[in-house]
Amino acid sequence: QVHVVESGGGLVQAGGSLRLSCAASGRTWSALAMAWFRQAPGKEREFVAAVTWNGDNTYYTTSVQGRFTLTRGSARNTAVLQMNNLKPEDSAVYYCAAGRPWTDNDALLASGYDNWGQGTQVAVSS
Repeated sequence: QVHVVESGGGLVQAGGSLRLSCAASGRTWSALAMAWFRQAPGKEREFVAAVTWNGDNTYYTTSVQGRFTLTRGSARNTAVLQMNNLKPEDSAVYYCAAGRPWTDNDALLASGYDNWGQGTQVAVSS
């Protein structure tokens, strides 16, 4: 069983920054791809960013490109999402996911991940 824990959410004014951290532990015998998804009230969960198991490739949804940066941590199966220039539309519950998506396209889909955290709230005021 893999346990995924997020931290770092909070309330920030528009234009501010937040840093979200994620760690996957437990039965992780190898490096996992890691991703962030978010879900705003009344909306479906959407992809935000993903990084491959070796850190060679990183993917972002268009709306966060240039503002968010996802990097793998120095410890195995950890990742940090640095969010800059936050906008009110970034407000949501952010979920970290870890797993082994079959393809790069699968890495952008929630179905590509077996292990999820409980989520951390990000609120951006205008």
